[in-house]
Amino acid sequence: MSAHAAMTETPEKDVIICREGAAGIIRLNRPKTINALTLEMTREIVTALDAFETDPGVSLVLLEGAGERGLCAGGDIRGLYESAKAGGDLGPVFWREEYILNARIPDFPKPYVAYMDGLVMGGGVGLSAHSAHRIVTEKTKMAMPEVGLGFFPDVGGTWLLSRAPGEIGTYFALTGQTMSGADAVYAGAADVLIATNEWPALRDALTNAPLQAKDNDVRVILARFGIQDGQAPIAKHRDLIDRAFAHDTVEEIVTALKGDGSDFALAALKALSEKSPTALKVTLELLRRARNSKSLKECLIREYNSALAVFTSAEFVEGVRAAIIDKDRNPKWSPSRIEDVTPEIVGKYFAPNRKYKLVFPD
Repeated sequence: MSAHAAMTETPEKDVIICREGAAGIIRLNRPKTINALTLEMTREIVTALDAFETDPGVSLVLLEGAGERGLCAGGDIRGLYESAKAGGDLGPVFWREEYILNARIPDFPKPYVAYMDGLVMGGGVGLSAHSAHRIVTEKTKMAMPEVGLGFFPDVGGTWLLSRAPGEIGTYFALTGQTMSGADAVYAGAADVLIATNEWPALRDALTNAPLQAKDNDVRVILARFGIQDGQAPIAKHRDLIDRAFAHDTVEEIVTALKGDGSDFALAALKALSEKSPTALKVTLELLRRARNSKSLKECLIREYNSALAVFTSAEFVEGVRAAIIDKDRNPKWSPSRIEDVTPEIVGKYFAPNRKYKLVFPD
């Protein structure tokens, strides 16, 4: 069945699963919400991967998003907000299943290819940036802006960002700033940059790959389309970022940026000033712990435990209210100052949760 036929026959489906040649296609299909990820969509993706893994007619998996705006704008934050306000359990249930899926992606036994065009945020990063073959374009806008919601970069974001060159990952995690496609390759969150007008030809090459295609075969295909001289805008600020964001406290990072005083430093300071002070400190601690972690799963377990604390916190509800519900962009954080976020407050996000645990299947 062609992709066009699949979309025509089942336009109401939030995830379209089909085969094209030897490629198993997973297309996120909520273009009006930039394919925001729900619990039901997560379960459909898991079912698709189960089928593709055992299907001898599928040699690779291709993840893509419907519409022109992006792969995925992240998780369905509005649903999580409503559940958190009502004392529900959508967060613990959704994140558990989402994180288990995130951990499965890098271990998938067949080539897993993600087309990361347009907006790629939060949960969209989790579905794509752990894959074996990550394609970005000149239109890619990748971000993990969760600190602005009283949250932190999850879905394995602390694993990815803690392994970026120097302090690039710390910068993007704390400021929530957007990576271009070239920035994403530079940060190690993507593999190849292509021009969007090359995507139809590249997609055709992938869907017509040999039935027994392996990871190296896919790399050879991608290399034919990759832009070799894509300059990462963030690279020119690398020295300042490495100096300012190398500190292990948010206060010291702020002091270093103030001391530099450049336009870039002042822009970073402004970005930090808009974020939840508690989320900033929790994020930095998660990043530093992730740097010493041995696996993505180890980071996901830690993130899950911290996410449970976030879900019941006033910071998350207030952050989502200000950014998504009321859209007044004026969150009332508590504490409102970085220096008032004590080690005891941060420690609550790392205390074991007795009710919920993240356990990966054997």
